[in-house]
Amino acid sequence: MKKKLDKFLGGFLVVLLTILVVAVLWQVFSRYVLNAPSSVTEEIARFLLIWVGILGAAYCSGQQDHLAIEILPPKLNEKNRVKLKIFINALIMLFSIFVFVIGGTRLVYLNHILGQSSAALHLPLSYVYMVIPLSGVVILLYKWIEIRNPKNYLI
Repeated sequence: MKKKLDKFLGGFLVVLLTILVVAVLWQVFSRYVLNAPSSVTEEIARFLLIWVGILGAAYCSGQQDHLAIEILPPKLNEKNRVKLKIFINALIMLFSIFVFVIGGTRLVYLNHILGQSSAALHLPLSYVYMVIPLSGVVILLYKWIEIRNPKNYLI
């Protein structure tokens, strides 16, 4: 399941990043060559940067490439190292549930109720912020997979 999630999420991030690069290139071209800057591409780039940044962080969490200070784990024996990694993953899951899933869902709901939309695209901002609870769910999936496979904890 992890490989399928990695492949899908990685591919999705590549597509988003490609669209982001094209939007920025068009923005630069229209601004400096055509002397008519496009406000639509500016918003597209801003919203895609939000999605790439937050989903990319969830992807990095799944690849275990996130920022970590490795002072304690090398000093522990294998059994205690596994316990520590499970504890850390449980803390990450709690943070993900409360901040990303619950807090992000509240933010999406509030923006949906208020009917806020972007200036140029008239896109509901709740669509933009939907990446927060989505990333929380992805982090939860990755951490659950890690907890269920103790062989992942051997450093």
